[in-house]
Amino acid sequence: MSDSIINTNKAPDPVGAYPHARRVGNLLFLSGVGSRIPRTNEIPGGPIIDDHGDARDYDVAAQTEQVVANIKAVLEASGLTLADVVDVTAYLIDMDRDFTAYNEVYSKHFTGIQAARTTLSIRNLPTPIAVEFKVVAAFSE
Repeated sequence: MSDSIINTNKAPDPVGAYPHARRVGNLLFLSGVGSRIPRTNEIPGGPIIDDHGDARDYDVAAQTEQVVANIKAVLEASGLTLADVVDVTAYLIDMDRDFTAYNEVYSKHFTGIQAARTTLSIRNLPTPIAVEFKVVAAFSE
């Protein structure tokens, strides 16, 4: 059974004391993956709040595309692809506003994969983003 820690400079730096992913046996557990751009921390579609903490308009589809790009980067660093994803938990800060656009982007990337999925509405995330995914992938035996 293999156990290893995965980190890559092709994904945004974690905002805490955790790796991008951890392999245990034939499963890879990705830490929560948000929409920040690696190295710059910019947020595609804009952050959900301005520098004063006031709500801003943002593009959840652009953020979701970046989440998928960041997931691909972590999977690639692990020797996997989106096709190896078996479970996704998605977190949205505004289910009513964002579900349709998020779901369209998700469907574009995951329809053929058929990973199990749960989508939850939460109050906020650690950075000013609207969407984050928690992913489990599997290595071939």
